[in-house]
Parts: sequence; C-alpha cells; structure tokens
Amino acid sequence: MSVSSKRRGTTLLEIKKSFKDVDNVLYDWTDTPSSDYCVWRGVTCDNMTFNVVALDLRGNRLSGQIPDEIGDCSSLKSLVLKNNQLIGPIPSTLSQIPNLKVLDLSQNKLSGEIPRLIYWNEVLQYLDVRNNSLTGNIPQNIGNCTAFQVLDLSYNQLTGEIPFNIGFLQVATLDLSCNKLSGPIPPILGNLTYTEKLELNDNHLTGLIPPELGKLTELNVANNHLEGPIPENLSSCTNLNSLNVHGNKLNGTIPPAFERLESMTYLNLSSNDIKGFIAIELSRIGNLDTLDISDNKISGSIPSSLGDLEHLLKLNLSRNNLTGVIPAEFGNLRSVLEIDLSNNHLSGIIPRELAQLQDLYSLNVSHNNLAGDIPTSNNFSRFSPDSCYPFLQEKLSSNCHLIAVSLEIPGSVAIGFLLHATGLIPRKEALGLENGYQNDELPPHLSISKAAILGIALGALVILLMILIAACRPHNPTPFPDGSLDKPGALPSPFMCKPMKSS
Repeated sequence: MSVSSKRRGTTLLEIKKSFKDVDNVLYDWTDTPSSDYCVWRGVTCDNMTFNVVALDLRGNRLSGQIPDEIGDCSSLKSLVLKNNQLIGPIPSTLSQIPNLKVLDLSQNKLSGEIPRLIYWNEVLQYLDVRNNSLTGNIPQNIGNCTAFQVLDLSYNQLTGEIPFNIGFLQVATLDLSCNKLSGPIPPILGNLTYTEKLELNDNHLTGLIPPELGKLTELNVANNHLEGPIPENLSSCTNLNSLNVHGNKLNGTIPPAFERLESMTYLNLSSNDIKGFIAIELSRIGNLDTLDISDNKISGSIPSSLGDLEHLLKLNLSRNNLTGVIPAEFGNLRSVLEIDLSNNHLSGIIPRELAQLQDLYSLNVSHNNLAGDIPTSNNFSRFSPDSCYPFLQEKLSSNCHLIAVSLEIPGSVAIGFLLHATGLIPRKEALGLENGYQNDELPPHLSISKAAILGIALGALVILLMILIAACRPHNPTPFPDGSLDKPGALPSPFMCKPMKSS
C-alpha cells in the first residue's frame, strides 16, 4: 500500500474516532495490514486513483461531532451523514473540498451557523441541512452558488431576511420553510425560472406575495404574516399544481383567473381574511383533489358547479358566512373522502344524493341551520339514527352528533365513517313529542337499551385500540431524490411546523 493510500486510510480512522458508534456499524474500519479502506462500509473510491470520492454513513445512529479531518478528504464529491445524532457545528474545513457536489447533513442535531465559505463552492449542486438546530442568517453571497439544484435549509432556526441574491440561483427546489426568517419575500424570486418547488412556509415573513413569482409547480407560503390580495398573476403559472397560503392575513377575493390553473391539484386558501363569493371558476380546475377555503369571510351560496370536480378528495368550506342549501350536485363527487361545511349559515336538508358517495368517510355539517331527516340509504346506512338520541340535550333545538364506525379493515387499514350533524333541528313530530311529552322528557321509543350502551362502549374501545396501534407504528419516511421526505405532489400540511422524525 502506497504512502498516500495509508494517509487516506488514516484520515478515515481519525473520522471514525470522532463518532460514537453504538451499533458498531463501522466494525470493518480497522487499522490492519490487510484492511482495504475502499471496501469499508460507506466508502466509495475512484477505480483508477483510489481516492475516496464518496462517504455515505446515513442512518447509522452515529453521535458525536463531525471532525475537522473531514476536510482532508479532498477528493470527496459526495458526503452524506443524514439521519444520525451528530451534534456541534458544521466544520468550516468542508470548504477545502474543491469538488464537493453533494452535501447532506440533514436530520441531525447540528448547531451553530452554516460556514459561509461553503456558499463560495461553485460546484456544489445539492445542499441539504434540514431538521437541525442551525442558526444565523442566510448570507448575501449565496447567489454565487450557481450550480445549486437543491437547497434545503428547512426546519432550523435561521433568522434575518431572505437575501436579494438568492434570486440568482438556478435551483429546482428551494426550501426555507420552518425557520424564523422575517421581512418581505424578495420580488427577485421571480427570476427563479428553473425553480419548480418554493417552500417559504412557517416563518415570520411579512408584506405581499410578489406577483413576479415565476414558473413554479409548488408554492407554499403558509403560516406567515403576509397581507394583501392573492396576486392575479399567479394564474399565469400554468404549471402550478399546489398553492398553499394558509394562515396569513390575505384579503380581497378569490381570483376568477384561477380557472386557468389547469394543472392545479391542491389549493389551500384557508385561515385568511378573504371575502366575497366562492368563484364559480374554481369548478373549472378539473384536476383539483383538495380545495380548502375554510376560516375566511366568504359569503353567498355554495356553487352547485363544485359538484363537477370529479377528482376531488377533500372539500373544506367550513367557518365562513355561507348561506343557502347544500347542493344536491355534491352527489357527483364520486371520489370525495371528506366534506366539511360546518360553522356556516346553511339551511335546508342534507341532500339524499350525498348517501351515494361510497368513499365518503367524514361529513361535517355541524353548526348550521339544517332541518329535516338525515338520509339513511346507501353509505349512510352504516349508522343508526338512534345514535343521535343519547346526545340530545334539554332543548329540542339543541345539537346532536351522529357517529358510526365501520369495523371493516380492508388492507389492514381501518375505515371509519363519521357524520357530524350538530345543528340539525329535530322535528317534534319525528321525535313523538306532539303527544304531550315535555322538553326534558323523551318518549319510550327513544330510551336507550343496554345493548345500545354496550355497543357504544365496545365501539369506543375499538376506536381507542386503533389509535394506540397507529401511534405505536414506526414512522420511517423514505427520502426522495430531491432530498425531501415528502412524496412529490404530496399534500402540504397547513399546520405549524413540528420537529421532523428521523427516518
């Protein structure tokens, strides 16, 4: 073995000393005459020069710090230490590796600032440091990293404003979500003509959504402090398939021009101050599978044309000021799984057409002014109207909840059916109260049998057991080539950031 080869092996052994290897995964990293570092676990060498060109130690439960000696691996092109328990700072010696193209340190416990010299690397294509505890600002010279294809700094504690020069990047994915970034969204982000996925959600960003934003397929600015209207220009992003502006202070109306977003599958405008009517044009976005405009100030009736959205899986119009009736055309939503129309001013009946929705497992029409009978045919036959009676309170107009659970478990997945009908106004005649029964009495045919009580108790135990099984099931998401844990096209979450689980 040559002197240079021995030096490379010695460098790797010094790196090993810095790690606490609880599972002894680096057992073959030994200093013996017969040991060949090129066949050590996680090591890849060049076939001609025997230089170490890749080091991949992901998911090995390694702890300790990344040593400065890592910079002595000067031929590295790829360094992947993701999904371990590494602590401390990112060593500045990484900037000494001139041909490093992939740096993935995500899902560790790293702290401190990202070394600024890393941003001077003109060949670095992939930088993923998400889900650590990194602090500091994003430096202005980040625009020098013209080779970046993926930049993921999400789930850290970065502060300051998004630098102007970031608009000079040519990244396909830019993820700055779940940090503490403040200030406006730079309009120059409209120059990101190669960017498909822009994630800025869960920060402290203020100001307007820039109308200059370019050829995106996914835009997520949820849970910030953004104001103003939704830019009409977003309708020119004809490739946009996911838009999430949940949890801001946006006002104005829903742009009718959104009908041009033919690729859109996910639209979340919830928890803002949007007014006006539900734009009929939304029903022309034929590929929508999620439409959430809940928790706004939208008024008027629900357009019956929303029933034309044949691919819709989730519809949430709750917590608005909607009036009128529930459209019978919703019975055409053959694929829908969830419908939430609660907390509005809807009147009329629950259309019997909804009972035709075989995949529907959650219907919430609570806190409205609905009347009449609840449909009992087809899908709705899975629960008994008698289940309402135990929940009746003293007053006839009080709320009732109807809940039923199917115990069928196809493919080991428990499928439940839940109907929240709070706000239905029971008819006295239907309850038999026209014969002199007082408001605080129930007629004999409404009494609860012991069998019903036992059934309710057993149902509750089954639900609790399913919840416990789901909670104990390991969550091991598999990363995708873009460095994210989310399947491309997966539905973005509208909720606040939580620490990501290690895979």
